[in-house]
Amino acid sequence: MTTSSPSDGRAGIDAALVRRLIAAQFPQWSRLSVTPVEVDGWDNRTYRLGDTMTVRLPTAEHYVPAVAKENRWLPVLAPSLPLPVPPIVARGRPGEGYPYDWSVRGWLDGDVARPERIADLPRFAESVAGFLRALWAVDPTGGPPAGAHSFYRGAPPVHYDDETRRALAALAGRIDTERAAAVWDAAVGATWRGRPVWFHGDIAANNLLVRDGELAAVIDFGTCGVGDPACDLVIAWTMFTGESREAFRRAVGQDSAAWARARGWALWKALICLAQDIDTDAEQAAVHRRVIEEVLADQDDHADHGAASP
Repeated sequence: MTTSSPSDGRAGIDAALVRRLIAAQFPQWSRLSVTPVEVDGWDNRTYRLGDTMTVRLPTAEHYVPAVAKENRWLPVLAPSLPLPVPPIVARGRPGEGYPYDWSVRGWLDGDVARPERIADLPRFAESVAGFLRALWAVDPTGGPPAGAHSFYRGAPPVHYDDETRRALAALAGRIDTERAAAVWDAAVGATWRGRPVWFHGDIAANNLLVRDGELAAVIDFGTCGVGDPACDLVIAWTMFTGESREAFRRAVGQDSAAWARARGWALWKALICLAQDIDTDAEQAAVHRRVIEEVLADQDDHADHGAASP
């Protein structure tokens, strides 16, 4: 998960701490500059180290398993993918008052995906789909099954049934909860029977890098794992619309049951975030409302309540 970079020091992590860790564990890089990246993560804090590397540090204990997972599996995935993913350069250990494992990665050039930075959004959507299809085709043998480490991305969306229904109750009278409940019921009922595949788990604009108007790299595999790839389709509503959404839908090639589950994933996140922000953050609430409206409209256009994955 990513967000606009807060002031340095969030979660007790700042540039001074990173400099101490580097000096203690990787003194060969101790003269390099350390600066927060412009768009930072929530699960991890990321710092630019010189011109060619980044330092990535978990902000809490429950994000630590992602570091070991990325260290283990990104080098395995990278050769089979059509775009660069973060290369692992070094593995840091607790120290200097910081209690968790951390990592040093290679810097990937590009800006986070914004419509104004993209030359052709439908073509960009097809590139995202191509990356996903390549990821899903990588041999999943030995990969980490969906679970707590992926925040249950890749598992059936029913894991979040109670949370979703609480959000629906909290939003009664403020959104169309009847239609939203129907979308959620369809997602829970769209049984996945496919073979487990690698999934990214957080395909979103801030995890897609753009250079010269084209998709250049994919970052932040902290929620990746092996399971149901439907969670990787959520970008259809959070970033794409109209022609670009249909281009993504055609290129990614999933069945109607997968799309039903994907609508559930998108709806779950938008509902719980809207319930949290509706009375306190009008700007963010508007973003969540837009996703909900897009998902409900898409259900009307494409839903097949009786479908199940092969």
